[in-house]
Amino acid sequence: LVRGKTVDEALKITNKAVAEALDGLPPVKMHCSNLAEEAIRAAIEDYMKRNGLSDESTGCDACCRRCDDIHHHDEDDD
Repeated sequence: LVRGKTVDEALKITNKAVAEALDGLPPVKMHCSNLAEEAIRAAIEDYMKRNGLSDESTGCDACCRRCDDIHHHDEDDD
């Protein structure tokens, strides 16, 4: 799903695209597509940090559980 795409293209992959690539998911498994979307974003963020690239293009708006946890953790540090 991600292989062969640019970073910008990979950032546009949504949980719905993941589910479609799997020929659909049962409703009780739809959360797995959310986890996949979050994993893609986390992998891109890691790649960018390891290569000294700006992570601004990841477009984080704290929409996923992982980002939300990070942002709440940052707020606790204040």
